[in-house]
Amino acid sequence: MANDGALRLAIVWLSVIMVLVGVFTFSLKKIMVTYAFGMLGISGILLPDWDFFDREFSRWPYPVTADERAALQARRSGFKRYRIYPMRVIIYTTIYSIGLYKWWILVSS
Repeated sequence: MANDGALRLAIVWLSVIMVLVGVFTFSLKKIMVTYAFGMLGISGILLPDWDFFDREFSRWPYPVTADERAALQARRSGFKRYRIYPMRVIIYTTIYSIGLYKWWILVSS
């Protein structure tokens, strides 16, 4: 991951959410579930090798070739770095929506 500041900020916000869950629920189990879900969420969004995933979905099962990596590095600038692929958006939205729903049900019970 190139941006350590984003990772630190996400972990600080996760700790704030954990404290709030602890204050309102008084449950160590719910705090630990919040921590686990938060770290999985952070690692799923901030830590992946985006050069690997910044290609067509059909190429994901294959390793990134040196030519592909060079081409990805060459076109990397500003917001053009993050392109939206429908399949990636659908997969991430589905996984994180289900996880967030299940976390909310656990914490609010």
